[in-house]
Amino acid sequence: MAQSDLAVLLDMGFDKERAELAFKKTGSLNPALQWLEDNQDKSWEEISAAATAAAEEDETNPSIEAAPLKEGEVAQSLVCDICGRKLRSMAQAEAHGERTGHDKFSESTEEIAPLTEEEKKAKLQELREKAAAKKALKAIQDREEAKANEKIRMKSTKEVQDAKENLAKQEQIKAAAKKRQEKVDDLAAKRRIQEKIAADKEARRLKAEAQKAEREGRAPPPDPTLAAAATAQASSSNNSAPKKEVTEARLRLQTATGVVMKTFPVDTTLFEVAQALEGENAGVPVESFTMTYPKKTFAGGVDFSKTLKEAGLAPSAVLIVK
Repeated sequence: MAQSDLAVLLDMGFDKERAELAFKKTGSLNPALQWLEDNQDKSWEEISAAATAAAEEDETNPSIEAAPLKEGEVAQSLVCDICGRKLRSMAQAEAHGERTGHDKFSESTEEIAPLTEEEKKAKLQELREKAAAKKALKAIQDREEAKANEKIRMKSTKEVQDAKENLAKQEQIKAAAKKRQEKVDDLAAKRRIQEKIAADKEARRLKAEAQKAEREGRAPPPDPTLAAAATAQASSSNNSAPKKEVTEARLRLQTATGVVMKTFPVDTTLFEVAQALEGENAGVPVESFTMTYPKKTFAGGVDFSKTLKEAGLAPSAVLIVK
C-alpha cells in the first residue's frame, strides 16, 4: 500500500481505520474506494466484528494450511509465545496476530499434520452448519420484527379509525344542532312578520276610527297599546322579585354498576353526559337514557345533541342508563 494512496483517502474525509482496512482487504486505491462505498452504511463495530470473525476462521481454514511435508524435510510449525497456540503456517500466524494482537512467535520442530480429506469435509460441514444456524436465527429475528411492526400498524389503524368515527359523531351532532337552530330561527322570523302585520292592521283600524270620531265630533277611542304598556308596568312592579334562573341539573343515574349522582350545567348535552359516564366505566358505551316519569327515552344523535335544559331534565331528574 502506497502511503500517498492512504493520504488520498484521508484527504477525501474517510476515517483512518476504515481506509487502512480497505487497503488491507483490496490492496490498491480504486478497489479500496469501491470497498468503502459498499460498506459506508455499516458501523465500524459491525465491520471490525466481521473482520475479527474472518481472521478467527482463517486460523483453522484448510485452504491456507501449509503443504504436506516432502520426504527429507524437517517438520516445522509456529507457536505463539503469548498464549501458546500452535499454528501450521505463517498465514495462520498472521491471522492469529491480527485477531488477538499477539506479536511474538517461535518456530517449532513439532509437525502439525495437515487435515485429512475427511477432516476437511467435516470442517467445511461445520462452517456450513454455522452459516445455516446464523441464517435461521436472522430469519426468526426478522419474523419477530415483522410481527411487532404489524402490531404497531394495527394499533395505529384502530386509533385512526376510532378518531374518524368520533369526528363523524361530533359532526352529526353539530349538524343536528344547526338544523334545530335554523328551525327555531325560522319560527321566530315568521312570528315577527305576523306580529308586524297584526300591528300594522291594528294601526290602520285605530286611524280609521279616530278619523270617523273626528268627523262625528266624538272623542277618539283610547289607544290599546298605551293601556297594555300601563298594565305591563303595573305587573312588573307587582313582580319585582325575579325568578331565580336554573343553571345546574342534578341527575340520579342508574347504571349497570350502581347509582351515580352527578351535577352538570344546564347547557351540557346528553352526549357529553354519556362521554363522562363512558370515561368512568372503562369505555363501556352509553346507548340511551330513559326517564321513569314521565316515560321518555333519549337515544340517537338528535336526542344526544339536546342540552339538559332542552330535554327537560333541569333542575333534577332520574335516568336509567343503558
